[in-house]
Amino acid sequence: QVQLVESGGGLVQAGGSLRLSCAASGRTFSSNAMGWGWFRQAPGKEREFVAAINWSGGSTYYGDSVKGRFTISRDDAKNTVYLQMNNLKPEDTAVYYCAAVRGRGLRLGAHEYDYWGQGTQVTVSS
Repeated sequence: QVQLVESGGGLVQAGGSLRLSCAASGRTFSSNAMGWGWFRQAPGKEREFVAAINWSGGSTYYGDSVKGRFTISRDDAKNTVYLQMNNLKPEDTAVYYCAAVRGRGLRLGAHEYDYWGQGTQVTVSS
C-alpha cells in the first residue's frame, strides 16, 4: 500500500508564498516509475487540476489559473513532490491534494491517479 502525506499548508497574506510537500511511503512505491499531480478543491467547487510532473521530472504541466506562479518539482531520493506557490491570491484558497500514478506519462485528470493524500488547507487572506 502507498501512503501520501502532504504538509506545508497554512494561512498567508495575498502576494505571499508557501511550499507544499508530499511524501510517499510504502513497500510498493517506486519513485522513478511514478508521475505526480497536485489538485485543489475549494468549498462548493469541484476538484481542480493544479500541476503535474512526469516520472523523470522532464515534463510539467500547469492549470491556467496558476501558470507563472506555481512550480512543481520532485526529489526521488526523498520520494517527495513539492509545489512552490508564489504570488498567492485569495482565489487560491482551497484544500490541496497530492496524487501519484504509476506510469511514465503526464496525467491531468483526477480519475487517472492511483493514490491520494489526505489534503492540506491553504488559506490566502486579502
